[in-house]
Formats: sequence, structure tokens, C-alpha cells
Amino acid sequence: MEQERLYLIDALPYVFRAFFAIRELRNPQGQPVNAVYGFAAFLLQLLQREPLTHIGVAFDESLTSSFRNAFYPAYKANRELPPPDLAWQLEHCQAVVRALGMPVFVDHHYEADDLIGTLARQATEHGMSVVVVSNDKDLMQLVTPQVTFYNAAKDRRFDAAGVLAHLGVRPEQIPDFLGLQGDAVDNIPGVKGIGTKTALALLQVFPHLEALYDDLARLETLPLRNVKTLRQNLEVGREVAFLSKRLATISLDAPVACNPDALRYRGAESIQVRSLFAELGFQRLAQRIPRWHSAV
Repeated sequence: MEQERLYLIDALPYVFRAFFAIRELRNPQGQPVNAVYGFAAFLLQLLQREPLTHIGVAFDESLTSSFRNAFYPAYKANRELPPPDLAWQLEHCQAVVRALGMPVFVDHHYEADDLIGTLARQATEHGMSVVVVSNDKDLMQLVTPQVTFYNAAKDRRFDAAGVLAHLGVRPEQIPDFLGLQGDAVDNIPGVKGIGTKTALALLQVFPHLEALYDDLARLETLPLRNVKTLRQNLEVGREVAFLSKRLATISLDAPVACNPDALRYRGAESIQVRSLFAELGFQRLAQRIPRWHSAV
């Protein structure tokens, strides 16, 4: 019997990609629908080409209400709110997902990454394989022998060896790497004075941040430049390093449950599709739906 395969889609990267790639597309009421159209087309393409048996789509609810903001208010504070023309479309993106017969996962305090991580953990415990669909390299930390990462836009797939070749660290080391280097996109500070090259060099020797800080004296034996300054930066930045690692670590305990039967893909719901796609002006797009749960 073929193993059941769960695809977990990180929605917003593909919504944003569609929003900026497609211009001047409006529904019969004159409202912008470029992001909704592009995202819907992406989902249909995925359904047509991937051998999935189960699927779930995760969205981010807010840029400022993550549980991470509770212990680090500056988390993602550098990001701008979605443009008004996109904000209106986000609800309709979720409606399209539901009409196509896919469950939506969203939470006010946990990000899409956390929902995907938790569902992936639970799914593998059910004996399923998992494909995480995203272009966000941070989600590569979820890769295990049962979980692969798929950048659908570039049609690139990564197992653990692929992550190591691509990033220079193993999947489980990604939070340690970001703890050292930081991440400007998410406003994660990292250790002052440590860039990509040094962070990678350290993680070739030390398996994780805890091992590094348990044996800072070992730095003196490594062929690194300015070792004394490096050690001083690490000592001063210890608290920031562990804070940054915590910020970068995907939660595997978000309030979401993996129900394999509920996640099984049975096809689009014809009544919902007919009504929603007429409102959006997507009637021709409906012709590309590869599977229907109810009669068309």
C-alpha cells in the first residue's frame, strides 16, 4: 500500500508572489483580484502535478500578534502591513482554498510556520510522509527522513542532504544558524559581529548553540580569524543568541490537530466554486479543477 502523503502549503509567499506578478485584474464589481487569481492558479497547478493524498493550507493571521511578540516585541516590527489592495484579497484567498476542498489553518498567536510544523510532526506520527510547500528557507528546519521541502515556484525539492548542500547547515541547525547570524527579514538580531561565513564555520564544529557556549575555550584551537574578538562577541551576545534561536525555532506544539481523514483530498465543492468563482470572475479558471468532490 502506498504511503499517504500530506502536502502542507505555506500560503502567503505564493499570495504575495501572485500579487506583485499580476497587475490590473479586477472582478465584475471592480475590486482587485490579482492575488486571488494567481494563488488559485498556483493551487490548481499543484493539484494537477503532485501525487498528493492529503493537503492543508496555512495562513498567517497577523504580523504583530505572534506569541513571539510577547517576549520580543520587535519581532517582525520592521515589516510593512499588506497594501490595501492585498488586504481585501486575503480573505478571498482563504475562501478559494475552502471551495477547492482544502482545509485552512490559521491562528491569531501562532504563525503559519508553527501550524505547519505541528501538523507535520503529528502527521509523521500517523505514519504519513509530508511535503512542506514554501519558498521560505526557515521551514527547511522541519526536514527529516519523513518530511521534505518543496519550493514549488522553482520546482526544487530538498531532503536533509539537499538542505545541507543548499544552506551549509543541517535542517536541525537552522535555528542555531539564525541565532548566531540573525535574520533581518524577521528582525531577529543575532550576535553582533557574526555574519554568515562565521556562523557556518562555527556550526561545522559545534552541533548546536548550546554546545558552542559550553565550550567557548575551544575557539582558541580553531583556524578562525580574530578568535579573541569572536569569543568576546559571543560572550557579550550570549543572551541575544539564545533569544534569536528561540525566535527562529518553529513551534511543534501549536493548537492544531492533524486528522488524516479531514485532511484527505476529495476534490472541489461545486456549489462553493460556482458561487465564489462567479463573484471573482474566475469562471474559466474553474475548468482547470482536476477533481470534484460533488457533482459539477
